Amino acid sequence: MSTNINQSNVDQPKPFKKAIYTAQKALEEAPEITGVPTGIEGLDNLFYKKANQPLNGIPRYSVFNITGVSDTGKSLMAEQMAVKWASLSFKVMFVTVESPANFVISGIKQRAEAMGIDFNKIEQNIILIDVASYSYLQENLPDLLATFAYTIKEYDISFTIIDSVTGLYEHKEILARTVVRKLFNFMKKWYQTAIFISQKRSGHETLTAEAAGGYAVGHIVDGTMVLSKEIVDTPYKAKLYHKPIGEIVRLFRIDGCRLTGHDTKTHYLEITKEGLVKIGGPLGSE
Repeated sequence: MSTNINQSNVDQPKPFKKAIYTAQKALEEAPEITGVPTGIEGLDNLFYKKANQPLNGIPRYSVFNITGVSDTGKSLMAEQMAVKWASLSFKVMFVTVESPANFVISGIKQRAEAMGIDFNKIEQNIILIDVASYSYLQENLPDLLATFAYTIKEYDISFTIIDSVTGLYEHKEILARTVVRKLFNFMKKWYQTAIFISQKRSGHETLTAEAAGGYAVGHIVDGTMVLSKEIVDTPYKAKLYHKPIGEIVRLFRIDGCRLTGHDTKTHYLEITKEGLVKIGGPLGSE
């Protein structure tokens, strides 16, 4: 039996010419990368335009992952950023995945009070998407993205915070890369400066982005900030951290940023009695 195939009836691969850019054309459409203040003491000067020239904030239009085990200050950092950006008259979309919106906004209000910012003057600039109360959105990424797009257009959103992105692929971590990739591409399409909070398992408690959020979130986003905590339980640690045995030491490190230069040292991190996160000096300093 003849098995000859008429090649004219077979679809041949075709180049997708819209995806081809010259460097000049790409630069014409590229946004200027400037620094955006975060409201977190000690953080803004850790990103650089050039060597030793601080950016004075995180890069505008970047998508950053903030990761760490529980109780390291991730959500506090995100809430401080939301307050700072709202105080600069930007509109912020805060996506609550772990806790209902009414509880999250109480925390944000406390952060504003601790930062000396009148919450009444900024509350109209913070728009919450309550995913925690509506599991349908947690399980339906296309409708969640459609909700994001509507909110961005309706409220002229410039900044997006998702706390946490881990909750959007809970119990289905095999899809983590797909979920995060779609979120990342969405934020880029809408020119958002975005923060994704992700949860590290306690077994991965190191100052790296390895296993950040479970599966390779750090490989997709523009950069990662890693938060850690450690109990001083040996004389060696007491000497290393300049702390007495029994205390908890919190640490911070920027684990890569593809848009700008950044500090590569491990820094001390402090959570104040008022619930504010501060980035201190590099490890080894007093």
